[in-house]
Amino acid sequence: MPRMCRDVIGKYPADPEAIWSVRGRSACRRLSCPRQRGLLWSCASAQRRVPTAIGGDTMHRPLLRIVLGLSCSLCLASAFAATAGEPHWVGTWSASPDAAGPVVSGQTIRQVVRISAGGTALRLRLSNLDGNGPLTIGPVHVASHTEGGATAPGTDHAVLFDGKPTTTLAKGEARWSDPVEMPVKPLQALAVSLYVPANGGVPSTIHSAGLATAYLTEQGDATASAQFPGTETNGSRFFLTDVDVAPAAEGATIVAFGDSITDGVGSNADAQQRWPDVLAAQLQADERFHGIGVANAGIGGNRILHDDFGPSALSRFDRDALDQANVRWIVLLEGINDIGSSGPQSKPDDRVSLEQITGGMKTLIQRAHARGIRIYGATLTPFRGASWPYHSAANEAKRKAVNEWIRHGGAFDAVIDFDKAVRDPSQTDRMLPAYDSGDHLHPNGAGYKAMAEAIDVGLFSMKH
Repeated sequence: MPRMCRDVIGKYPADPEAIWSVRGRSACRRLSCPRQRGLLWSCASAQRRVPTAIGGDTMHRPLLRIVLGLSCSLCLASAFAATAGEPHWVGTWSASPDAAGPVVSGQTIRQVVRISAGGTALRLRLSNLDGNGPLTIGPVHVASHTEGGATAPGTDHAVLFDGKPTTTLAKGEARWSDPVEMPVKPLQALAVSLYVPANGGVPSTIHSAGLATAYLTEQGDATASAQFPGTETNGSRFFLTDVDVAPAAEGATIVAFGDSITDGVGSNADAQQRWPDVLAAQLQADERFHGIGVANAGIGGNRILHDDFGPSALSRFDRDALDQANVRWIVLLEGINDIGSSGPQSKPDDRVSLEQITGGMKTLIQRAHARGIRIYGATLTPFRGASWPYHSAANEAKRKAVNEWIRHGGAFDAVIDFDKAVRDPSQTDRMLPAYDSGDHLHPNGAGYKAMAEAIDVGLFSMKH
């Protein structure tokens, strides 16, 4: 049986287990595969297993071998191409799309991103997820950022898409750029400039709580200008959802997956105070972790079980976590909004039980483990004093019960105790005042720093 790319196989059944049993997979050997950042599985025992169905029809053994053999041949060809020079990508920055924003037409937007891991090349992903029709973007440029909307002279690079300076994204589509040969340092600030020509009224795809200043101008294509000509600013992210780098050392991606507390709400704009930002700095201070990037997949208001601000955790988990480049670890901090939406005056459909919350977490854990990804559970931080509907005696009891399950349920690969890191020791149902942003729900910069410092960076050893 040829070596098999599990991502290719997974296109046929809804669940890869329909092809390979857990017992069979445990004997497999993991190999590098560039297709969708998946895994090649070399299974001597696979020849003895036949799926019950592919695409709903029973598949006989000879035909199965032909179908899977063709798929695996494509995968192996990609693997050989990778050894000939295709970059090994790592997610170094991310901002999950969560809403439709204002129409951007005939304007240039310059956005500053601070990456986590450095590398010898980079690529960008643009999204039209929330557009209502096709959208053309380009030219696109990336350069080293200095201050305000300015870039360092001599650092500007044009970004191409299939060799062209513009790309047209269909409704709901996202696309990666071609690789940009641009050495970048760990924790470097980059300015990404996008020109959006007249587009006929298509709404922008944004990440609402950017906590970073975006610069806009209506003075045409200013993507290559070192001094940005516009004075208009905005606090959201536009179209840009991901930056990957090709690290010089062996690397992998951590995805920080969560709600507004992962998104950094309560910290200062343009200050890189989110706990994933601080974690990235801690990792880059240790040479053992230089190849490890941190992708922030936090969305304010996000819930595990229901859509709210952006799609639910269950529905966006593949896009924002599992499909990131070379993701090896996920830190899950979700559930506070499920609890906050469960009060007696909430809509009946929004009220969820402890069992539903932990059941949703179990589903996310199972999906991560099915990809060979370790997932760490983070305890929910206290919120006494937060405005309705968050704090109540019933909600506090539910928060403590969820934390008890996270700590002692044995479902996660490890536990990160954010609750303990920021709570007031004398009143454990509230945040320590020094860490409180003022709304009694979101930490401030000092609180996010305490959260990051509570993480054992050894959890991200490449040996895991």
